[in-house]
Amino acid sequence: MGDLPEAVVREIVARALAEDIGPGDITTAATVDPGTPCRAEIVAKAEGVVAGVGVAEATFHAVDPDISFEYAVHDGQRVAPGTVVARLSGDAAAILTAERTALNFLQRVSGIATLTAQYVAAVEGTPARIIDTRKTAPGLRVLDKYAVRAGGGANHRMGLFDGILIKDNHIQAAGGLGEAVERAREAAHHLVKVEVETQDLAQVEGALSAGADVIMLDNMGVEEIRRAVELIGERAETEVSGGVTLETVRELAECGVDYISVGALTHSAPALDLSLEIGDA
Repeated sequence: MGDLPEAVVREIVARALAEDIGPGDITTAATVDPGTPCRAEIVAKAEGVVAGVGVAEATFHAVDPDISFEYAVHDGQRVAPGTVVARLSGDAAAILTAERTALNFLQRVSGIATLTAQYVAAVEGTPARIIDTRKTAPGLRVLDKYAVRAGGGANHRMGLFDGILIKDNHIQAAGGLGEAVERAREAAHHLVKVEVETQDLAQVEGALSAGADVIMLDNMGVEEIRRAVELIGERAETEVSGGVTLETVRELAECGVDYISVGALTHSAPALDLSLEIGDA
């Protein structure tokens, strides 16, 4: 599963299977004899970047450890319609019971990876890196952010615990931008950067004066972003955020920013169409 923590994946899979199966799969129990052998393939129905194959494998094995699961494609690989992603063999009832949950994981993670790859391709040749946000499905953040990496993007902070990002409401509650940054500096250890969200050039100047390490240019127009990047120079890293689309991301990247954060990567990525097809045993 690459750099996915196996214990976390097992926990996520267990919750998902419990939600779907409950006390038992009554359809499969009624229609399929126990011990019936079968072979099956997971097949891509659309072009995209596959990710989460290991999560699908973990799902099938959580239902029946004896299911044979053979990788035909690995995470980060691009596939065309008709590409076989994995081959399975084993008890038909177990495969059918795990099918929907396994595909749900695989389709979601692959969809995020596919959309991320599109954004990464759109800024190729610029210094900008595509990064994600905390706008992830509750309980699935580790998978969503893994998917971004599989698609060639990079992760912003994992959560509130591993990075300081001072937003407008923090500034208001703290009594001002300078006060908020000063307090953050006092609380943070030397390995943690302090990022400040700004919405105009006056706030950019304030963030620079306060000593921010990273300045987020939030919902600014292209010309204002260019002026902000020129003003900041080498004194801080820059991140563009807010309303970024595939149509606008290239122009934003060409402003010279370091990072472009895209919430849509994880909150609006369409699932990659994949299916499980059972063949002859």
